[in-house]
Amino acid sequence: MFGAPGSGKGTHGRILGTIPGFFHCACGDVFRSLRADSPLGKTFLEYSSRGELVPDEPTVELWRQAIENSTRDGRFHPAADTLVLDGIPRNVHQAKMLSDTLDVVAVLYMTSARKENLIARMQRRALKDNRLDDANLDVIRRRFKTYEKETKPVLRFYGQKRVHRVNTDETPAATFLKVLEQIVRFG
Repeated sequence: MFGAPGSGKGTHGRILGTIPGFFHCACGDVFRSLRADSPLGKTFLEYSSRGELVPDEPTVELWRQAIENSTRDGRFHPAADTLVLDGIPRNVHQAKMLSDTLDVVAVLYMTSARKENLIARMQRRALKDNRLDDANLDVIRRRFKTYEKETKPVLRFYGQKRVHRVNTDETPAATFLKVLEQIVRFG
């Protein structure tokens, strides 16, 4: 799942993760599950509160640990499940770091023609899910700039054949239907 902040990648990734044969891993959720007083938790809060990305090495290491724990706990079965990633890779360097680990079949590029939709979703999420990084409009603006500069180039890294656009301006149900249509095409 790929897209700007508020594009719906987390919402639709979570739904996909409830379908047998799919496992959803949201890097942001992994970071938010850290204890705030742990070294990595402090690092996450420091960067996310400014709308910036956590450095690549700790991000990839934390993701690898989360996948190993999910496999060990029996929640993720790598030989049988399709891994649905959300929030990683966040830049080309991370994509390169993960290229020996991941076989990326498709990138669902969640898009919106209306930035105000994305901002409204983020602000609702801030209240609903207590996500402080989504509450401040200045932080949201920085997150969009970071996305454009650092994250969006990942699309070029994976190439046009793997990237499948999904417009998220309709209702969540209509958007999820589009997600399923894409998955059926390459699944």
